[in-house]
Amino acid sequence: MLPNSQQARDVAYQLHAYTNARSHQRAGPLVIERGEGPYVFDTEGKRYLDAMAGLWSAGLGFSEKRLIEAAHRQMQLLPFYHTFASRSNGPCIALAEKLVKMSPVPMSKVFFTNSGSEANDTVLKLIAYRANALGQPQRKKVISRLRGYHGVTIGAASLTGFPDNHRSFDLPLPNIMHTGSPHFYKDSRAGESEEAFATRRAEELESLIQHEGADTIAAFFGEPVMGAGGVIVPPPTYWDKIQRVLKKHSILLVADEVICGFGRTGKMFGCETYNIAPDVLVVSKQLTSSYFPLSAIIMNDYMFEPIADESNRVGLLAHGFTGGGHPVGAAVALENLKLIEERGLVANVDRIGTYMQERLRTLVDHPLVGEVRGVGLIAAIELVLGKKQKVAATSPGDVGSIASRLLHERGIIVRNVDDALSMCPPLIVTKEQIDELIDGITGMLHDLKSTVVNSFEPH
Repeated sequence: MLPNSQQARDVAYQLHAYTNARSHQRAGPLVIERGEGPYVFDTEGKRYLDAMAGLWSAGLGFSEKRLIEAAHRQMQLLPFYHTFASRSNGPCIALAEKLVKMSPVPMSKVFFTNSGSEANDTVLKLIAYRANALGQPQRKKVISRLRGYHGVTIGAASLTGFPDNHRSFDLPLPNIMHTGSPHFYKDSRAGESEEAFATRRAEELESLIQHEGADTIAAFFGEPVMGAGGVIVPPPTYWDKIQRVLKKHSILLVADEVICGFGRTGKMFGCETYNIAPDVLVVSKQLTSSYFPLSAIIMNDYMFEPIADESNRVGLLAHGFTGGGHPVGAAVALENLKLIEERGLVANVDRIGTYMQERLRTLVDHPLVGEVRGVGLIAAIELVLGKKQKVAATSPGDVGSIASRLLHERGIIVRNVDDALSMCPPLIVTKEQIDELIDGITGMLHDLKSTVVNSFEPH
């Protein structure tokens, strides 16, 4: 790093998210300077196909002028206002109406926040508020899943089912429990069918509810497809079985669509792909293609009415964020949703996603590939050194990190979750760009074989 370069100044002054701070001090950052469609360019001019759409989020790519123009117009008209104390603005009113009307199941109201983490934290608070409104103060326990990802604020990180999100942070909070993930490849028993595995996961959920007391369980949080957990696609009957258990005990279902929402799975919502009927829907990321921080909680009357009654009893709903319902963010979101509809991008995901999944599955016979999984334009390749053992090495992530680096050298950005290479290219991606991605992965696997086979022993 040259003295006073952007890299050196970054190391000197910034603490990074999801980064080993000491390693970062030694290696420095990759500084991205500009974007063009699904590509980004670093300060040296190197081009990368960003197969992660930033962070599962830049659905329209990195240079959509109509989103920039929408932000500019709104900045000129009303650059900021809040939604406290019955204040509002035109864009957030229009967006709330749009989200309620386009939801996959009947919904009633929208509460705006700034990120998926804030949204899920808010849902946790509203669940407690609702329980008190219903005279059920004991009903505040919440169940999420191992390997599920719901954010990093205190409550959302507690919902997230990863040890790294809890370790040294004194998490999870009390009253948040985790049941098993729907990952058939990793978690199934010998000889167990997908149907039997889904049944077992539902029975485990039932047992947890019975153990804790059904009248103490308020809600279940789940992503239609687990994204940051390594793109975990549920078995076909999994969600049907889980929903039957929740309905039996009148437990709220919160669908975290932060990654899946607005086309990622080949439907507008992941809930449509898997016939999920939530009481609460959490959206963010592709809501604005991440051109502006914005998230939304969409809720039905079953959730809303007790909350409204309690706000009347105590005098107000004492919760909110300065940027919640931001007029610029809402204007960008409205234009983003308009573009997704105008350009038929959900249909594009269905079409191009099918092509991507087919091409990825040609890699499954490679000796370093244990599983290829995905739906629509979201997928993962599970790297292994032993197909029978279903693991890559004694230390999870070692092989995945090398693979990610090799792809980076080839000008392709993916994200390794331990030894799974995750990808979710922008919704605007073309067949030719998918070929570029898969060809790069194919070449990387050839390089990886010679790089790691002699370096690691399977666990």
